[in-house]
Amino acid sequence: MARDIQITFDCADPAALAAFWTEALGYRLQEPPGGFATWEQALEAMGVPPERRNDASAVVDPDGAGPRLFFQRVPEGKQVKNRVHLDLRAAPGLQGEARMAALEAEAERLAGRGAIRLQRHEPSPPLAAGHLIMADPEGNEFCLD
Repeated sequence: MARDIQITFDCADPAALAAFWTEALGYRLQEPPGGFATWEQALEAMGVPPERRNDASAVVDPDGAGPRLFFQRVPEGKQVKNRVHLDLRAAPGLQGEARMAALEAEAERLAGRGAIRLQRHEPSPPLAAGHLIMADPEGNEFCLD
């Protein structure tokens, strides 16, 4: 039986990281519970104190096809390289210089939103098409592929 999955990010600022990934993936913030126009109203009604209202955030694929991303506040910072990471398919069907140009353009767009460029890996046919390694605003590595 296939299962739905959620990808969880431990982070310092769930709202900011959720905002970055909505831009990176074309996702949207998850809607507040029924009966509430905003998350602020829902959290107030639930009795969540103001200092705890950025403890978690979630983003979802507007088409419902991709996994939900959940961001939870943790006290410790990131310390080592991710063992699992996201690959953003930013140049599907492109090869060679056209592919790398598309990846570079996406890297520039995401850098404008707080991402950091880490490495460029050149194409080496037949198996490697070339990719860029990036980090989100909290240092979580991802690839533009």
